[in-house]
Amino acid sequence: MMKRLLLGAALWCVAQLSLALSPYIYASKLPAGELSAQLAQVEKKLQAEGFVVLGQHTPKGVAGRASLVVSDPALLAAIRAKGPSSAIVASGIRVGVASDGSVSYMNPDYWYRAYLRGNFSGAQEAVNSVQKRLVLALGEGAGFGGDVPQAELTGYRYMFGMERFDSANSELGSHASFDDALKAVQANLAKGLGDTRRVYEVVMPEKKMAVFGVAMNSSSDGEGWWVNKIGTDFPAALPYELFIVDNKVYALYARYRIALGWPALGMGQFMTIINAPEAIRATMVRLATASAPGQ
Repeated sequence: MMKRLLLGAALWCVAQLSLALSPYIYASKLPAGELSAQLAQVEKKLQAEGFVVLGQHTPKGVAGRASLVVSDPALLAAIRAKGPSSAIVASGIRVGVASDGSVSYMNPDYWYRAYLRGNFSGAQEAVNSVQKRLVLALGEGAGFGGDVPQAELTGYRYMFGMERFDSANSELGSHASFDDALKAVQANLAKGLGDTRRVYEVVMPEKKMAVFGVAMNSSSDGEGWWVNKIGTDFPAALPYELFIVDNKVYALYARYRIALGWPALGMGQFMTIINAPEAIRATMVRLATASAPGQ
């Protein structure tokens, strides 16, 4: 009997370790049409299930693709209460729309295990609620975009030697205070520094943390050139996040953030955008630091 129990426990552990999650889930398809009309339809469906619209993103140079970013009050409350402060990056819930009528959304179980890491269990009730209401609002099809074992998401990295969520090169700069950091980022985005645009922002001043969705529109090193090289079928991967914790500004380094959004990417494809991580970081550094007069 004891041997059977031990065998059963071992098999259960193996099953848990081997359970794989995909980053995106297909929703019910809409009729083909104008992206603006499709986004409006998706927005109404999400609002009916209690989601709050934060912004829309149409990546420059990526034809027929857009994303809608919403938030959920219960999830924001869990992020505020459960921490850590870096969990602010998980505030936006991304839904992708294509002009052919395809709709998809980020898989909360996948993304929040990666973003909340050791604090995922404390927010799991809110995450499960988000997942259920996304299904009610948009429908549920197959998962897609690759597979990552559930157990690996907490410390995810694309391959040995590459960055994780908390790698040092995700830090972009620091200021005298949270308020100074917030004002600098808001001002630089308002200027469109580095050919950028603010898609959304969530600020929790009492916790000294904030997150921004950033559109990177440069024709030379913005989203368009690298997304078109690695695949445009994941509009719910964007926009990219920049976030503030206390007096420091961060953006997840692209060898982590892009790999998390495109986990099935082959090394050959990854090498075609070898310059993207540093180009993205350079853009985010400009937004993170106080700009000189007239810059």
